[in-house]
Amino acid sequence: MTPTLRLLRPVLLLMGLAAIATQVVAQPAPVDSKAEIQAAGAEAEKAAVRGPAAVPLRNQATLDLPAGFLFVPQQQADRYLRALGNSTGPTLLGLIASTSQDAQWMAVVRYIEAGYIKDDDAKTWNADELLKNLREGTDQQNDERRARGLPEMEIVGWVQPPTYDATTHRLVWSASSRTRGAAAGDDQGVNYNTYMLGREGYLTLNLVTGLALIERYKPNAHQLLASLGFGEGKRYADFNSSTDKVAEYGLAALVGGIAAKKLGLLAVIGVALVKFWKLVVLAVAGGGAVLMRKKKPKEDPTPPTAA
Repeated sequence: MTPTLRLLRPVLLLMGLAAIATQVVAQPAPVDSKAEIQAAGAEAEKAAVRGPAAVPLRNQATLDLPAGFLFVPQQQADRYLRALGNSTGPTLLGLIASTSQDAQWMAVVRYIEAGYIKDDDAKTWNADELLKNLREGTDQQNDERRARGLPEMEIVGWVQPPTYDATTHRLVWSASSRTRGAAAGDDQGVNYNTYMLGREGYLTLNLVTGLALIERYKPNAHQLLASLGFGEGKRYADFNSSTDKVAEYGLAALVGGIAAKKLGLLAVIGVALVKFWKLVVLAVAGGGAVLMRKKKPKEDPTPPTAA
C-alpha cells in the first residue's frame, strides 16, 4: 500500500470533514464526501508550493514561504476547504501547512480589498470592550448558523488580547471558542488571527488549531506573518489621501463585528476536529499526501521552529 493510502485509511474510518463541520457528532460520512475529501487533498498536495519559495499573492504582496512550510494555491485550497464543509469566497488566497508529519494546524490566507484602514483607534481601544463586541457579533452570526443547520458558537475569552504594531502595521489577536452549551472542560478551538495592513486593503493569516496546542504553534503564525510583505506602491505608507479609498471601518472592527463573521465555520471546524484528534491538516510526509493523522498519545512540549 502506498504511503498516501495507508495514511488515508484512518480518515475514512472516522468521518468526512463536511459531516464534522455541520454536525459535530461521530458518524460515518457519505461515500461521496469521503471521495471528495481524498480527491481534494490529493489535488492540493500535488499543487502545493514548498518553501523556501517566493509566493505572489495576487498583485498585492509576496509571501516568502520559509523552509518547512507548504502553500496550497487558491483553486486547490478552495476545493479542500469546501470538502471540510467550510465556505470560502473571493477573498481566499490559499492555505499554509507544515511539512512536518506531527503538525496539527493549518492557516487560511486571505486578502480583503476594503481600502485604507485608519489605525488611530488602536491607541485608545480597550481589550474588555473589544471582547464584548466580539461576543455580541458572534451571537448575531448564530442566527445564520442556525439557519444553515450549524452548531451555535460562543467566545470563551482571549488567548491573546489585540496587539498592534504601528511601525509594521501588523495586528495580532486570538480568542478561544466552543459550541454553545458545551461543558466547561470540553475542547476549545482557536483562531489565531494575524493581519498586515496595506494601501488598498489588508492580508489576513488565520491559524486554526486547538487551545491545548496554541502555545506550540503560535511561533509559526508569527514567523509566517513576518514573511508577508506588500509590494512597491501597495504598502500602507504609500497611501495617497487625494486618490485612495478609505475603508468604512477602523482597525477595531477587525477584532469586533467583522471578526465575528470570520470566526464562522473555521471556528466550528476548529472545535469539532479538536474533539476527535486535535486537527485536520494537509502536510507532506514520505512523499505522500497526508490529509489526516491520528492523535499521538502525548504531545511533545518543545515548540518547533516550523511544525
